Amino acid sequence: MLEVGCGTGNSLPYLQDAVGPAGHVYGVDISPGMLRKAGELCDANDWRNVDLNECDAGDFTAPAPLDGVLFSLSYNTMPHHRAVLRKAWDQLRPGGRLVIMDARLPPGLAGKLLLPFSLWLMKHTMLGNPLIRPWQELAAIAEHFDMSECRFSSYYICRGMKPLVGVAPRDRAQAANDDAVVDMALDPVHRIAAE
Repeated sequence: MLEVGCGTGNSLPYLQDAVGPAGHVYGVDISPGMLRKAGELCDANDWRNVDLNECDAGDFTAPAPLDGVLFSLSYNTMPHHRAVLRKAWDQLRPGGRLVIMDARLPPGLAGKLLLPFSLWLMKHTMLGNPLIRPWQELAAIAEHFDMSECRFSSYYICRGMKPLVGVAPRDRAQAANDDAVVDMALDPVHRIAAE
């Protein structure tokens, strides 16, 4: 199991529990300070099957094919998110699962009102790009794609399975919901580079 952007390790207890003592969890983050906190958590719990790596997620290669990959509040912050998704996807074994959990602009008027502030915030902080649509990128390559939303549609979890060898992905053009924010993303006033 790989967590891309593991940060201080908030998800590690759940991942470590999911893989059990025979499994292995890899955590990748570019921040040494956050990884230090994650390492303290691993030491305090005596987790010997968690391996933390300080590197760009696009440069990480697991020593064996992965059963699962998790992006937890990290996908939208990566300027090269598509390259990181491809790298993680390539490391998944057939039948492996990839999950992206992140924040997004809510649909409708709330999203329109928040977009200018979100763009300003993105340019002045490390917070993610509000125009990225990971659910569409994952839906295009995954089997059994699924997406759920919570907190007034401002957070989402999308997940999919890597097809088994020889199985062609079905057409998923309509699998990801499009909403009013798409129209705003195409508006040149709000357009920013997604990569």
